[in-house]
Amino acid sequence: MGVPTVRSSGGALAAAWVLGGLSVACGGGESGTAGDGLRVALLTSGPVSDAGWYAGAYEGLLLIEESLGARISHQQTRSPAEFDEAFFSYGSSGYDLVFAHGFEYQDAALRAGEEFPDMTIVVSSGGRISDNVRSLIFRLEEGSYLAGMMAGGLTRSKVVGMVGGVAIPPAQGTFRAFEAGARVIDPEIEVLEAFIGSWDDVAAAREAATAQLSRGADVLVHNTDAASFGVFQAVREAHGDQDPVWAIGMNRDQNDVAPDVIAGSAAIDIPRAFMEVATRFVAGTLPPGAFDLSLDENVVDFIVNPAALDRIPAELLSRIGEARAAIRQGTLEVPRIRFLEEESGSP
Repeated sequence: MGVPTVRSSGGALAAAWVLGGLSVACGGGESGTAGDGLRVALLTSGPVSDAGWYAGAYEGLLLIEESLGARISHQQTRSPAEFDEAFFSYGSSGYDLVFAHGFEYQDAALRAGEEFPDMTIVVSSGGRISDNVRSLIFRLEEGSYLAGMMAGGLTRSKVVGMVGGVAIPPAQGTFRAFEAGARVIDPEIEVLEAFIGSWDDVAAAREAATAQLSRGADVLVHNTDAASFGVFQAVREAHGDQDPVWAIGMNRDQNDVAPDVIAGSAAIDIPRAFMEVATRFVAGTLPPGAFDLSLDENVVDFIVNPAALDRIPAELLSRIGEARAAIRQGTLEVPRIRFLEEESGSP
């Protein structure tokens, strides 16, 4: 169908990833479908070279192959029609478990779940579930709240900015938590917000970030995919030793993407989460409905950039550490947008 399909060969492909190259075979056929054993697939609507949301998912797929001996496949699908076609292809080929990595897959996943009742579909940040369609919920708001505290403590202008991809509830939720974290440090902080309508448009993200910087923002967070490179580029261009401007990563530990300007990352350990799901699936203990992972399970966190430690006040780091502990203990509740709705007939 002309959609990229990836079949890994374990360490060889992992080495290619480290070197910055990724071999992708194009064509209509599915790979990794011959023989017996666990078959696991991944759908992403963006490139796994984004150093963020999709990259983490692909690393999770490789970990499942390495740890469980699964036959794996990956497709990048961009439209609802391609979503349906990919699900049909995997269902017809006998795949056991499909990770549909994004809120946008939920409707197609429900249709595929009805057609292929023996295939389990796990939608990352999905808002709708059924008997064999599960939702993998990352409480990224917890990491984003801590990121907001970092922004609130670093800003000199008392203006911080947020650049998002598409204004879906999970993305909006991370921004509400970021805003709350910034304002717990200083209630008078102004928070700018922009959604560019795309996860991967680097130029649009750079333009939105530049516009926020021109309005006085000196700390910017993103919730995008490959478009994050545009945010980091704009911050780098505005950064000065005497007048520092900061960026904050999201979805994955992005500290090494632009270590000179990134203060830290609100990160999800997606490989760990995928591996937990697959292990429970094999054991028959994957819970029905939503599988909720948070900072308490060490899947979500705010990771301070080691290269920036000498430029971050120790008092701010201590306050963030106290908030992290309070979240884990359940004494600090982070603002959260709830978007999960159970389908009729769900457990």
